[in-house]
Amino acid sequence: MRGSFFSRLPPQLSLLLLLLLSLRRVWAQEDIGTAPSKSPVAPECPEACSCSLGGKANCSALALSAVPADLSWQVRSLLLDHNRVSALPPGAFANAGALLYLDLRENRLRSVHARAFWGMGVLQWLDLSSNQLETLPPGTFAPLRALSFLSLAGNRLALLEPSILGPLPLLRVLSLQDNSLSAIEAGLLNNLPALDVLRLHGNPWTCNCALRPLCTWLRKHPRPASETETLLCVSPRLQTLSLLTAFPDAAFKQCTQSLAARDLAVVYALGPVSFLASLAICLALGSVLTACGARRRRRRTTVRHFLRRQLDPEGPPSLEDGGSPATAAIQA
Repeated sequence: MRGSFFSRLPPQLSLLLLLLLSLRRVWAQEDIGTAPSKSPVAPECPEACSCSLGGKANCSALALSAVPADLSWQVRSLLLDHNRVSALPPGAFANAGALLYLDLRENRLRSVHARAFWGMGVLQWLDLSSNQLETLPPGTFAPLRALSFLSLAGNRLALLEPSILGPLPLLRVLSLQDNSLSAIEAGLLNNLPALDVLRLHGNPWTCNCALRPLCTWLRKHPRPASETETLLCVSPRLQTLSLLTAFPDAAFKQCTQSLAARDLAVVYALGPVSFLASLAICLALGSVLTACGARRRRRRTTVRHFLRRQLDPEGPPSLEDGGSPATAAIQA
């Protein structure tokens, strides 16, 4: 059919059409040969780092003083360990909201802003160990709802309030070893329902009532003997060192028990009532004192007028008026 079509055309036109068809086939073959493959390619990579397939960005040991600003949403794993990062500002990883793994070990971190990890709701692994953190603002880790591993080991933390971690429902491993912690509040552990591994050695624990929540948690989450840490109390008596896990609940019976809900309601109700009662008493006393002062002033005025009348019988007519206060007082 194609031959009959070309036979009807002039020879020059047939030759031109055949040439165009041949060029079209060549172009199609070239396009197929140069088409990109379906295999994944390396993500957009920060200038100073090296990236590989799967979204891994390696920025380790590059003497970086800040988090790279040209991060990409394609990055899934970011290695920033062994650098010189000293602070994490608000939204430090805003351009890398798809991060699953973040390694910030061995930096010079001294401050972490409360909004440093905003937008990182899928992060699962965060390592902040071996830095210089002394404190963390409330809500620092609150956005990390998918976090399963968190390491704060090797810092200078002396206090870790429950508001710092917040509720992390999927956190399984928490490393707090080699800090300056002396106790852990009960609220902190209660907000971590999935916690299974808690590393605590290397902290100067204090043997007092504040240690009770930690001992209770350790008894409820026993570890194999091969994984048991040596946890020692170093105060108030440095000579006597005891394993934290050796303290039963009976050892804290001298500690003040927390108030029941009914007792708390009574305490909260007494506050406003006592305030209103004290306010009423103050108003009553103020009224009595004001009335006494006014009466005392009237007496002084009456006596002064009476004495003036005695010394000056030819006094002003107003004092002789029977309706005046002085005359009324004298007559009385």
